[in-house]
Amino acid sequence: MQTRNKVFDDISQLMTNAMGVAQGARQEAETAMKSMLDRWLADRDFVTREEFDAVRAMAQKAREENEALKARLDALEKDKG
Repeated sequence: MQTRNKVFDDISQLMTNAMGVAQGARQEAETAMKSMLDRWLADRDFVTREEFDAVRAMAQKAREENEALKARLDALEKDKG
């Protein structure tokens, strides 16, 4: 009976060790993939959301200023003509 318990203890210990190794390998693979993805993204000219929103706000302001200037120009041309 003692031998049987020893075998089960050994199998249990082996499975526990295998799970630890599997978790370590998974974490290492995730870290490697994240590192590769970060490098790939860094090589691209992607912008952050904040940069995109800032440029979009600048474009909207420029559009509004152009519309206001066009309205003034149209008014001046109407008065002249």
